[in-house]
Amino acid sequence: MYNQLKTMKTYEQVELLTRHLVSMNSINGTIGEVRIVQEIYQILSSFPYFKQHPDHLYLQKIEGDPIGRQNVFAFVEGGRQSNQTVLYHSHIDTVAVEDFGPLKEHAFSPDAMEAFFCDYDSDPEIQKEALSGEWMFGRGSVDMKSGAAVHIVNILYFSEHREQLEGNVLLLCNGDEESEHRGMIGALSELNRLQFEHGLKFITAINTDFITPLYDGDPHRYIYTGAAGKILPCFHIYGKEVHVGDTLAGIDPNFIAAKLTERIHNRYALAEKIPNELVLPPTCLYQRDTKELYTVQTAISSHLYFNFFIYEKTPEQVLEMMLQEAKTVCEEAEIYLQKQFEEYIEFTNLPKRKLSWDIEVTSYEDYILYLNKHGVHVESIIQKTLAEKGSGDLREVCFSIVNALQEADPEKKARVILFFAPPFLPHNYLKADDARDVKIQSALAKVLKKMGEATGEQFEIKKFFPYLADGSFLSIHETDEQLAPLLNNLPEWDNIYTIPFNTIKNLNIPSINMGVYGKDGHKWTERVYKPYSFGILPELIRETTIDLLEQESEKQMLEMA
Repeated sequence: MYNQLKTMKTYEQVELLTRHLVSMNSINGTIGEVRIVQEIYQILSSFPYFKQHPDHLYLQKIEGDPIGRQNVFAFVEGGRQSNQTVLYHSHIDTVAVEDFGPLKEHAFSPDAMEAFFCDYDSDPEIQKEALSGEWMFGRGSVDMKSGAAVHIVNILYFSEHREQLEGNVLLLCNGDEESEHRGMIGALSELNRLQFEHGLKFITAINTDFITPLYDGDPHRYIYTGAAGKILPCFHIYGKEVHVGDTLAGIDPNFIAAKLTERIHNRYALAEKIPNELVLPPTCLYQRDTKELYTVQTAISSHLYFNFFIYEKTPEQVLEMMLQEAKTVCEEAEIYLQKQFEEYIEFTNLPKRKLSWDIEVTSYEDYILYLNKHGVHVESIIQKTLAEKGSGDLREVCFSIVNALQEADPEKKARVILFFAPPFLPHNYLKADDARDVKIQSALAKVLKKMGEATGEQFEIKKFFPYLADGSFLSIHETDEQLAPLLNNLPEWDNIYTIPFNTIKNLNIPSINMGVYGKDGHKWTERVYKPYSFGILPELIRETTIDLLEQESEKQMLEMA
């Protein structure tokens, strides 16, 4: 690959690599994730620098990964010996291609997709962009194989211009960003090893995950100085099952689930209010009852969970908010159900019955305490459930645990049990009162001003990348006390799922997102804008890298003086 790249300009190098990487099927959860990392390793192996320094390029096996994923690391040592290091990172997995429909076989062919959209008069905007030749189409074109290509090209550049670096650059390409983030979580141990065994000091990480217009006609190129976190509040709802001939006497868990979804899903009042940031509300990702076959009995229980972005909130605050929402829903449901039954009795002239529609709301942590107090062998129930169900989807494993515990509940009362399930992503952002973070902000503003004047691009700095990103795992702001509500309410934390919080705290790497620009990530119309992504962005990242390392070098010299 190097023989092709060495005679090309930066723009051409990024385009060639992007086209090549897009052509490789690396859908999340498939062996393609393994193959594309090996291909990137082979590409980097062709660079003269890594032929001279083979120990600076290597693969890291991700322990316990179900498909044998690996991470690739490539280290370029600067001309001036220093431990100051900028981390480049990008994910190389993609979502699936079912959305392409009959074009699925062409999903990894930028040329075929461009040819299709050139004749696509159903969307004049996309057709115009295809005809311009300035956009590249295909799965992964914008999310985010072009981002990986940018980093690879800059690694090549700095390997041939080491004198420009007052420190070092480390590239990490990893998979599984679109699912459980096993790639980045697995990389933490290696980053920690490099920090302690080789004395590297990671001053900043730069991610190239895609950016996109935030509104029609948006002219800005957004640079994000942090990443939002994510938590997954889950509700196990146990009702009071009845025959449909007596439905007014029961408590249908599907009704409670529907009311919870109505109250929480996309309700913007529940979103954090951070000025000038794109802040999103909670979204329902899953809702279904536990009936497996048709019967005329109402459902016994129902399950649902929500994607909940966390920007500055803590898990404890989310837990308290969701408990309150559930209590409000159950109080309203009790009033509603009682009223319907009373109207039924009044109309039919049947005798009154002493019934209750009371629904208790509790957290998983409190429910465990309650069960232990009532002599339930909680641990044995959990271990038996894990032996039977522990190899499935992690969310379903958590529901299975809660369901098994509820079945052992001696009271069998209607109840909503709130817990958390994987994945959890910490939030990672620059703080206004942190001297290091202020210096990063200052350096970034300086570079963007310079690049804006040179290119005419309108840059704007924002605090939170509006989508999920691997940079979340490079730093953590919560204390142990603030994390306790998460750990205590996620069934079998450290057993079915864990995050090495201590390692993250030791690394404490701020992550900036300087992304490729495009549209429709995760859609079949996905496309990347080549003039900015292939032409301007690589230089922008180079300038930022150089400036950050120079700033740290000057700081070290002043401290020594």
